[in-house]
Amino acid sequence: MQLQLPQPSPDALAASCALQEKIASEIESSGGWISFARYMELALYAPGLGYYSGGSEKLGKDGDFTTAPEMTPLFGRTLAHAAAALFAQCPRNLVEFGAGTGKLARDMLTELEQIGAPAASYAIVELSGELRERQQQTLRDFPQVRWLDTMPERFSGVAIGNEVLDAMPVRLLVRQASGWLERGVARISTSTSAGTNFGFGFSDRACPPEELAQLLAQVPEPDALPDGYVAEVHPLARGFMHSLCGILDQGAAIFVDYGFPAHEYYLPQRVAGTLMCHYRHHAHDDPFYLPGLQDITAHVDFTDVARAGLDSGADLLLYTSQASFLLNAGLPALLMQTPADDHLRYLPLANAVQKLTSPAEMGELFKVLVMGRKIALPPALARGDRSHRL
Repeated sequence: MQLQLPQPSPDALAASCALQEKIASEIESSGGWISFARYMELALYAPGLGYYSGGSEKLGKDGDFTTAPEMTPLFGRTLAHAAAALFAQCPRNLVEFGAGTGKLARDMLTELEQIGAPAASYAIVELSGELRERQQQTLRDFPQVRWLDTMPERFSGVAIGNEVLDAMPVRLLVRQASGWLERGVARISTSTSAGTNFGFGFSDRACPPEELAQLLAQVPEPDALPDGYVAEVHPLARGFMHSLCGILDQGAAIFVDYGFPAHEYYLPQRVAGTLMCHYRHHAHDDPFYLPGLQDITAHVDFTDVARAGLDSGADLLLYTSQASFLLNAGLPALLMQTPADDHLRYLPLANAVQKLTSPAEMGELFKVLVMGRKIALPPALARGDRSHRL
């Protein structure tokens, strides 16, 4: 079915065509097939052409999706209070992965100053050149901010990642009558009245048994799932969490994202997986539409990333819903700092709080995972912990 989505500009279309040629060349040089993880990596991060490394605007009304920090400053201010509660036990350093437009950093830094717990340093690890430029404009008044190209070698303080894990490339596995296969990407041709068009499509092939066993270790009872079942597995997110918790000397890592524990992620009813694309505030499931111009995401398997942190020697401090975490960290009190009868200011904030905390909006779908080392979570933040469900 043809997607009915907004048309890109000629320059954006040309950039997508250039990326498609790059992907096609790699498929050809790889024997006609690449893993979906490699396709997703190129579509999102190919230098100068990928979605996050190119120049298109990604966030806000002119972008493709809106995140919590874009919605309201109350999100960042609430996270600042959570960080301040942890600073009593660790250095006042922050590192953020994938900082978007910089609004989360600005809101956190501003609130920390106002409550008397200023951050000594704020490092941002950002892969997108376009977003880094926007961050530098947003944060030009904060001299403690610096940008990094890679994860620091050692870190003590509080690490933040908002909607970072979902953008890490995933591998796809599909269950067939003959067993599990890896679903990758190949070139396909379609004939039209104008001639033959070449594009990309899914292609399944066998995975080496030892490698397949490692990938399926993430999936509870894989042999009980129905034929045709598609599962995303997350080796890159797992490796990222293992590395981050490995460099953490003292402090905590707070990750906010949408996802499930493994036993909910790999439900038999979720037969098509969770892969989703975002283009100009339209959500759809075709990852081959205009590569480089749309976001491609998969829900997070929080069981898997928590296990990776534990394997690196970190402690699992908290797993809970976004609503529970924000309410425990002081969101209601921050909202009430604006008088309810000041309708012009209060109503937009109240509407944003509703979206952040409602079970029908972001409150339940989004989860918070906190890993730590040589630190304890303050009792107020630990209320509503669901770690037992991982």
